[in-house]
Amino acid sequence: MSHTLDGPAPGARQAQKQRTRQALLDAALHLLAEQSLSSLGLREVTRAVGVAPTAFYRHFRDTADLGVALVEEALGSLHSTLVATLAATGDGEERITAAVDLIVAYVRTYPAHARFIAREQHGGVKQVREAIGGQLTLFAEEVAAQFAKEPEAAGWSAEDLLMLARMYVDHMVMTASALLGTDDEEPVADRARRQLRLLTLGRRHWLDAPPEGSGG
Repeated sequence: MSHTLDGPAPGARQAQKQRTRQALLDAALHLLAEQSLSSLGLREVTRAVGVAPTAFYRHFRDTADLGVALVEEALGSLHSTLVATLAATGDGEERITAAVDLIVAYVRTYPAHARFIAREQHGGVKQVREAIGGQLTLFAEEVAAQFAKEPEAAGWSAEDLLMLARMYVDHMVMTASALLGTDDEEPVADRARRQLRLLTLGRRHWLDAPPEGSGG
């Protein structure tokens, strides 16, 4: 049956709605290259897309809601990639190289997303700060779960494994921020690899340390 008289088919309407939503996200990300989310007006975004301001509310409650969606777009797909990278490498040089290469490739491929996360992690929009914090906590939990499967985790408490995982995740964020601030990737990548070697050495000898307060 033709939909010519009744308007577009439901599938076509949904596809158009998704295209408009993505266009709003893309426009916002472009505008955020020069400003923070707290200063972004929704009319700026709709003007860039060429839709009426009222159309914005069909997709997002406000600019904070749009920012949360950008966080998911920026970091959501990285979870499976990071876990797969860790699972495919041992606790050594191969993992160090693969982890740093992953961050370099991410920043090189998605610089606008990386810059948005770096700026808004401590920005003025609470919902977005919390969304980023939630994503980083999830990364740490996933990394800790992978570490727990490895022989090197024998004797480690869950609390210490999560602490180590958070250090890895913090290192990833720090490396991404450093890469955004330079045109020369290799010195940053080299420093990142050396820092991960230090973490790796610390992991191997963590249980050698005397308990706190033992005086040993």
